[in-house]
Amino acid sequence: MSAVTSAATNPSSARRVRVWDLPTRLFHWSLLVCVAGSIVTAKVGGNATPWHFRLGLATLALITFRLVWGLVGGRWSRFTSFIYGPGAMLRYLRGQPRPGEHFEVGHNPLGSLSVFGLLGILAMQVGTGLVADDEIANTGPLISFVSGSVSSAATSWHKTGGQWLIFTLVGLHVAAIVFYRLRKRIDLVGPMLHGDKLVETDAPDTGDTALRRVLALLIGAACAALATWVNSLGG
Repeated sequence: MSAVTSAATNPSSARRVRVWDLPTRLFHWSLLVCVAGSIVTAKVGGNATPWHFRLGLATLALITFRLVWGLVGGRWSRFTSFIYGPGAMLRYLRGQPRPGEHFEVGHNPLGSLSVFGLLGILAMQVGTGLVADDEIANTGPLISFVSGSVSSAATSWHKTGGQWLIFTLVGLHVAAIVFYRLRKRIDLVGPMLHGDKLVETDAPDTGDTALRRVLALLIGAACAALATWVNSLGG
């Protein structure tokens, strides 16, 4: 029995560890709202289109925040804690982690692929949206910085391939949550709400301190200002 399964079935033998700091949790749920809202407003169109652009800019601010937070955030929110090589991936799939490889605490090797995949495709979707043209009444704020052919290609990707990639990755993400809940009896949603996990290893706390939260607030404000500035370039 693995440590994570044992912790799930025998909570008395596990200890509670703060894994997800508050800034990471707020980022996660805010991104969910923005992505869902962007999809709905894109489908509705018309008067909802301005909100599609606003949510896109909010997504830009959130992704920028996460990139910075991946460098200076809590222990388990940093990219260094879930960048895995092929060897680590094989050990995880075989259930043979090395001492100190806390696959069950933060993002495991498969989960890390989902995180980087979502961040990458969302960044591409936001980027193409910034130079898109719906050929009706709305254009991205950076459209004047690219040629018509580039804008046309970006718009096409934004409406087709990029959209379907997001649907696919989100679907896989939800499927993984359901799989871990039903097959492995591991709750991935709860810890992203309250921040804590029950684990049997000597995994360190993420360091969800007041000082780090203040730092996150300052970074978030800077990222919001950046998104606002980008939008202002459209005149």
